[in-house]
Amino acid sequence: MTNRIAVTPRSLSQGGHPALAALEAAGYDLLFPTPGRQPTREEQLRFLPSCVGYLAGVEPITREVLAAAPGLKVISRNGVGVDSVDLTAAAERGVAVETAAGANAQGVAELAIALMLAGLRHIPPQDAALKADRWQRIRGREVAGRTLGVVGCGQIGRRVVRLGLGLGMSVRAFDAFPDPEFTPAGDFSYTTMDDLLARADAVTLHCPPAERPLIDKAAVAAMRPGAHLVNTARASLVDDGAVLDALEDGRLIGYATDVYDQEPPEPQELFHHPRVITTPHIGGYTGESVERATRAAVENLLRVLTVPS
Repeated sequence: MTNRIAVTPRSLSQGGHPALAALEAAGYDLLFPTPGRQPTREEQLRFLPSCVGYLAGVEPITREVLAAAPGLKVISRNGVGVDSVDLTAAAERGVAVETAAGANAQGVAELAIALMLAGLRHIPPQDAALKADRWQRIRGREVAGRTLGVVGCGQIGRRVVRLGLGLGMSVRAFDAFPDPEFTPAGDFSYTTMDDLLARADAVTLHCPPAERPLIDKAAVAAMRPGAHLVNTARASLVDDGAVLDALEDGRLIGYATDVYDQEPPEPQELFHHPRVITTPHIGGYTGESVERATRAAVENLLRVLTVPS
């Protein structure tokens, strides 16, 4: 019987993380099939048939891939998202799908706030100008006394709320299932999506993907003129064309994103816009987040794999 576990997250692509030693101590052989990058479908079809476990990154795991891996018992993500996994196919084949809930929440929350501040103070273009030997000063905005809109108030969103309150902001949150027990000190309240868009000087997204973009042409039109938008959740939440139009006509002062439909993304006009900040999916890419996520993913693998059949 196979005892191999494939490890594909880019943060673990070279091995060496102490938590992985627990898998080897339990008798499993670790396979690092595509160091430094996501595996393709063709590569998954080659390495997964020999695996009992899959410590997976954000690559798609399709019905076809699962069908080619009859011995696979568990997929363990080193993050919280499972929209890249065909959950129906996994359930049909009896493959457990586990996540590292909350492991990267602080890292993503801090990045969202950093992107908001960088956008409102126009840090990237001024840095670029000085590096090009140009003295360019752009008047920015302070956040104290302004309103932050947080869409999605789960583990990440709640941290963003607290960070925003700590900066002296008023915070309004929209969540499909608001928790009445979440009552942080400061000017905070839940509200409707329409009210949030109309009030917020900055909007940050921390919700799961939907069937259609949450921030589409109508949503952008409903936003407060001069607002700043941050997306560290899912690329599919935002209609890129609507955002580009809003940047061009001045309704949006800026946009920042850490997430893309594919990684690395294809070049597009939006990402080259002077008021757009792009980061290469680094929300959870901190030493602390990687540590928490890896340990949680390994613990989930061992828990599932050591349950008697």
